[in-house]
Amino acid sequence: MFHEFENRVAVVTGASSGIGLETTRRLLENGARVLAMSRTLGELDRVQSQHGERLIWMAGDVTQRAHLEALAAQARQLGPVDFLVPNAGIAQLADGMETAAFERQAAVNATGALNTLSAIRPLLAKPASVVFIGTFLSQTTFPGLAAYIASKAALKTYAKTLAVELAAQQIRINVVSPGPTATPIWSSLGLPDETLSEVAGRVSQRLLPGRFLEPAEIADAILFLLSNAARGIYGQDLVVDNGYTLQ
Repeated sequence: MFHEFENRVAVVTGASSGIGLETTRRLLENGARVLAMSRTLGELDRVQSQHGERLIWMAGDVTQRAHLEALAAQARQLGPVDFLVPNAGIAQLADGMETAAFERQAAVNATGALNTLSAIRPLLAKPASVVFIGTFLSQTTFPGLAAYIASKAALKTYAKTLAVELAAQQIRINVVSPGPTATPIWSSLGLPDETLSEVAGRVSQRLLPGRFLEPAEIADAILFLLSNAARGIYGQDLVVDNGYTLQ
């Protein structure tokens, strides 16, 4: 139990499924008030039924400046923002030479995440903690995902410098880079079910426990970096990948 989340304000994007949903759930379970933004409500209605007014949901797209301005306006009414998780992300298979694929994915994964911080930054408490979402693949490679990997690698590099630039404002920035995780983003790659199952089997063979991570395991790492337990950690990339990158 992280007592420092009690009655504190957190903002999470991409909150309706997968890692964003579990991060939202964990924050609420630890007493936080959460402003969650996603393009669709998804499973958040069930979470809201359990936590009531401590969860506020907004429909929004992080590539739309007006949506981020609306997010900031809503956050302003809640008070200083203590925790920010710009989690919204997409992954699409594409030929490595298809620069349009990089532009599409970078618009969400990198620019969208950075613009989220830009919109919320004037509202951040002192101190405040921000956790961006990277990927374990920035330490390795995966055919067809060059654009996705590059967009996340750009975000990770940006976050390291921001950690230095914003430290004087008591804003602590880190990155969690999930490994293979059982989330909807995996099934949204566009592969046929048979091929997806085959690839998942090969990937699992490289995972030390022999299984994909659960979104809750990534959420636990995010909450750790947000918490006071990580108060001496700045600009780090915490890779949570069940050992994939060790082999």
